[in-house]
Amino acid sequence: MVIAVKVANWEVHKTLIDQGSSADVLYWPTFLRLDIPYSLIQPHTEPLVGFSGERVHTRGYVDLLTTFGTPPDSRRIMVRYLLVEAKTSYNIIIGRPTLNQLGAVVSTPHLSMKFPGSNGRIISVRAN
Repeated sequence: MVIAVKVANWEVHKTLIDQGSSADVLYWPTFLRLDIPYSLIQPHTEPLVGFSGERVHTRGYVDLLTTFGTPPDSRRIMVRYLLVEAKTSYNIIIGRPTLNQLGAVVSTPHLSMKFPGSNGRIISVRAN
């Protein structure tokens, strides 16, 4: 499922919701376009390991406020993104850490994701 999210006050399209991913990934070209200070990057030496065993080295991680949904039906949380330089058609991968933090339920047949909002209402985000 592909959605748009707001990261560091920028709308980021081509955000993949991946229930199989154990990490939240921000790809390096997207990081550069967001004009985020390099000083926010924290070191991370562990490589990511894909399901076929391939290893991808990271450039570190960064914690960024991310908004899911559209106000007033939205929720803003801090997400820890691993910075990865790789060729991909996505800008961001949202994995289980953030889905669990949101308390999200993803429905692939309905191409939607639901989670509780800060005001107690249920927020529904549909795929692009």
